[in-house]
Amino acid sequence: MTFDPKIIHLPEPTLTFGHRQMLEHPKDGLFLFGPLEEKKPRELRVGAIGTIEGLGRFRLWLTQIQNYIPPYDPVKPFHSSFPGFEAAFRTSWPTEPVAEISLSGDKINRALRLSDRHDAVYQAVDLFADKLFSYHRQQEAQPTFWFVVIPEEVFRYGRPQIRPPRSEQVPSAFPFSAREARKILIEGSLFPADRQAAEIYRFEVNFHNQLKARLLEEKIVVQIVRETTLTPGDFVVNGKPARRVEDPATIAWNLCTTALFKAGGKPWKIANVRPGVCYVGLAFKRDSSAVGPSGSANACCGAQMFLDSGDGLVFRGHLGPWYSEKTGDFHLSYDEAKGLISSVISSYEAPGSERQNAAPAEIFIHGRTRFSDDEWAGFQAAAPAGCKLVGVRIRGSNDVKLFRPGRHPVIRGTALILTERLGYLWTNGFVPRLGTYTGWEVPRPLSIEICRGEADLALVTADIMGLTKVNFNSCIFADGFPVTLRFADAVGEILTAAPIPNLPPLPFRHYI
Repeated sequence: MTFDPKIIHLPEPTLTFGHRQMLEHPKDGLFLFGPLEEKKPRELRVGAIGTIEGLGRFRLWLTQIQNYIPPYDPVKPFHSSFPGFEAAFRTSWPTEPVAEISLSGDKINRALRLSDRHDAVYQAVDLFADKLFSYHRQQEAQPTFWFVVIPEEVFRYGRPQIRPPRSEQVPSAFPFSAREARKILIEGSLFPADRQAAEIYRFEVNFHNQLKARLLEEKIVVQIVRETTLTPGDFVVNGKPARRVEDPATIAWNLCTTALFKAGGKPWKIANVRPGVCYVGLAFKRDSSAVGPSGSANACCGAQMFLDSGDGLVFRGHLGPWYSEKTGDFHLSYDEAKGLISSVISSYEAPGSERQNAAPAEIFIHGRTRFSDDEWAGFQAAAPAGCKLVGVRIRGSNDVKLFRPGRHPVIRGTALILTERLGYLWTNGFVPRLGTYTGWEVPRPLSIEICRGEADLALVTADIMGLTKVNFNSCIFADGFPVTLRFADAVGEILTAAPIPNLPPLPFRHYI
């Protein structure tokens, strides 16, 4: 049987907002109809932690978002005004945080300048985490989530690539070199004090990832934001902005959308999704602090589950030899694959959920590589009877370019169907509603392959198009990747940024 390749165009998926109204663009839907009424809080109970200056800038920004913010360029349709938080989200956000924690800027700067980078980032995270843990354990009235307002110094030196100038560094009290600490972690030590001191090398040299990872243990949700994002006009060097940021209306849309989501609300959901469908994205990350018997780094696997309701959960698998140096791919064992999907099914069917103990009718597993025989057998063993299980490999591709006459690139939603199981989907491209293509280069398609199970490729690509529109970390028209894989690297980095034993499945808002 032969198959003739064909080019099709998928209609832009619509989203459901308040009053069950449907539109393509998140900003249009929120502006006209507000978010979904389901789980929408009446008021945002938000805490803030930062320096005195940072807290002041956060309060100023809270005042600004209560009111209309004009678009950057009113002539261009891809620039939108911000109508004010309550007007857009149909809930209130007081201009004073329900809780504030003030930190010493001098202590933060000193911690960041410790000569040992693991020690420096660990101590800087400690300053924030200890205060949040203390508040969480002692206070009865808890914020729903916290804004962590960081000075620019934390962003600059809280990453592995950049360290302070040698002249500014402070001698670290850490007793070992990096090589000695890693040797203790692998081989052990007769001295408990040495083993305890070396533990900081299990934590990633990344302030953002490490803070979020360490807060998972007590389920504290945070949104990390730089002071320069809130009040960029306060940071000017030689008459020019110290940092290029988006316009105030765009920043307001993005931060307010994620704030509503982290407060438990649902900004929108994909319209007309088939009931009982469950999407699972696999996230892998090698963990250099966890070395296997062969001497190579183990890897952690996480599963991200997304439902027709828009809810998402993250499941942490076990560390293991999932990475192959030979192929450069990650693959799970039969038992690990079965256990991971079993956890997904158990959460899906959890008593009291809106699914009322019903098993999923369809499970689509998204990954960046084809699934091995053992891996797929484990997934099948965990799937409930009668459930349709489909494995889809999704990758960015340079294999093919598509052009059309005129000045504009290919339209978003264009798909090249090569076979019944392989095609290319342009999730980036010209968007009629925006009147433009927001990228800089010729749009690259996603390579989509049904590598396990049976499904209609046109249906699979349409699902993936819809999943590009549920990134609640911002309020953009759509992403290039579906949400199942869009945050895979970020989730993997947080899962391995700190040793977290017995981590239960947690809502997606803990990770973005």
